[in-house]
Amino acid sequence: MSYTALYRKFRPATFEGVKGQDHIVTTLTNQIKAGRVGHAYLFTGTRGTGKTSIAKIFARAVNCEHPVDGSPCEECETCRKIAAGASMNVIEIDAASNNGVDNIREIVDEVSYSPAEGKYKVYIIDEVHMLSIGAFNALLKTLEEPPSYVIFILATTEVHKIPITILSRCQRYDFKRISIDTIAARLRELVDIEGVEVEEKALRYIAKAADGSMRDGLSLLDQCIAFHIGQTLTFDKALDVLGAVDTGVFSDLVRQVMDRNVVGCIRILEDIVIQGRELGQFVLDFTWYLRNLMLLKASSHDGSASQMQAMEDIMEVSSDNLVKLKEEAAMMDTESLLRYIRIMSELSGQLRYANGKRILIEIALIKLCKPAMEIDTASVLERVRAVEEQVEKGIVVQATPGYTMEEPRQKVERPKLPTALPEELVEVIQNFTSYRREMSGLMKTSLKNVELSVSPEGDLVVGLPDGYESDYFTKFPENIQALEDFLEDAVGKHVPVKIVPISQASEFEKQYPDTSELIRMDLLEEGFEEE
Repeated sequence: MSYTALYRKFRPATFEGVKGQDHIVTTLTNQIKAGRVGHAYLFTGTRGTGKTSIAKIFARAVNCEHPVDGSPCEECETCRKIAAGASMNVIEIDAASNNGVDNIREIVDEVSYSPAEGKYKVYIIDEVHMLSIGAFNALLKTLEEPPSYVIFILATTEVHKIPITILSRCQRYDFKRISIDTIAARLRELVDIEGVEVEEKALRYIAKAADGSMRDGLSLLDQCIAFHIGQTLTFDKALDVLGAVDTGVFSDLVRQVMDRNVVGCIRILEDIVIQGRELGQFVLDFTWYLRNLMLLKASSHDGSASQMQAMEDIMEVSSDNLVKLKEEAAMMDTESLLRYIRIMSELSGQLRYANGKRILIEIALIKLCKPAMEIDTASVLERVRAVEEQVEKGIVVQATPGYTMEEPRQKVERPKLPTALPEELVEVIQNFTSYRREMSGLMKTSLKNVELSVSPEGDLVVGLPDGYESDYFTKFPENIQALEDFLEDAVGKHVPVKIVPISQASEFEKQYPDTSELIRMDLLEEGFEEE
C-alpha cells in the first residue's frame, strides 16, 4: 500500500478533532444542534488552518442520520459515502481551475435539482477569490436565494479580493493562526501514534516553522522524519533539514554588514539566488535572526541570569548557533540593531508586490553597510560610529564624494605670538580640548571646529565657522557668558571671551596670532596619557 502523507492521514473527521479553532467549532455545532443552519458560509484565513477540513465535517454533520452533539457519527451510510467521496450531495470545486462563468452556470443549473439522498446539497468552493467578475455575478443571485436544501461554503485565503456583494450574503468565519503550543501538542499526539521518537524541542521548532499552519507543521514533520528515518529526531537534526544552513548564512551576512563589506553581502545574496531560495522568505528569516540578536542584547544588559536563560529558551536555537548569536550581539550596539530591523521590515513590505525583488534586497544591504545613504538620527549615529572606527584603525577619513567643499584657504603669514601671555590664557589654550570634553549639549558641538587665539586686549579669541556654530554665541550672548563661567570654574580666574566668525574670506589669520602649537601639544599629551 502506498504511503499516505501525515496531513492527509490525520485529517480530522469530527469537530472534536479540529485544533485551534474553538470559536468556529462551537458556533457551527450549536447551529446544527438548534437546526439554525445558514445557506452560505465564508471561511477565511491563512493556509493550513482547517478551512477545508471544517467544511467537509460540516457537510457530513448536516447530512448525518445520527449526529452526536452536532458532529457526524461516522457510522451511518451517509457519513461513510461522503467520507469516501462517493456522495452526490457534497460537491467540491477548485475555483483556481474552474473560475469561468460557464463553470458557475453549471452549478446554478444543478442547484434546481433536490438531493437524491440526505437533507442538503453542499457546495464547497475552495480558493473562491480566484473566480472572475463574471463568475461572481453569475453566482450572486443563487447565493442570495438558494433552495432550502442547498448550502454554499466558500473558502479563501484572500478575502479582500471577494466582492462586497458576495461578502454581504455570507456568514463570515475568520480562522486564526494556530499557536505554537497547539501545533506542538498535536504533533506529539501523532508521533506517539506513529511510534516515532522525537525530542520535544524539535517538535516546538517544527511548530514554529509552520507559522500558524497545522498542515505545514505536519508536512515539515513528515520531511524531517523521512530525512532521519529510523532515528530519534533531535532538535539539531530538525535544524539540519529546516534551518541550520540558513542560520549560518545569516551569521555570515551579519558579520559582513558589521564590516561594512558591500561586496561580501552581495555575494551571499548571489548564492541565495543560485540556490533557488524564495527571496521574500529569506528577508523574513533574516529579520527574525536580527530579532534574536536584539533579544540577546536586551537580556544581557538588563536581565538576570534566569531572565537570560528564559530569553534563550524563547529563541529556540541550537547551542552552537546560540554561541554565535551571543558573540555577534556583543559586537553590536542596540541602535544599529534597531536600524537594521527597521530597514529589513520596510523591505519585507515592499517585496510583497515588487517584481525586481533582488534589486530591492541589494539596495537594502547597501543601506545596512552605508548609513550615509540615510538621513535619520539612527543613521547619522551609525555614520559617526563608522568614522570613529576608521580613526581608531588609523584610516584617514575622507569627505564623501559628491559633497561641495570649500576651496582650501591660501596660507597667510600669521602675526607672531607675543613673548608673554597671561598664565590663565596659556592654560585655557593648552587644555581647551580637555575642557570641551566636559561640556555638554550644543555648546560642545558648536566648539568642535574652533580656532583659538588672543587679542591685544588680552581676551581669549574663539574663532568659529560662519554659520550655526558662531550663531550659537553671537545671536545668544547668554551662551558667551555661560562659556566664560565654565572657563572661570576651570581656571579659577575670569577669562574674557571674544567670538569671531570665520568665513572663507575672513581676516582672522591676519589679525590674530597662531596658537595651534599650544593646542597640538595638548593633543600629544592626551594621546600619551591614554596609552
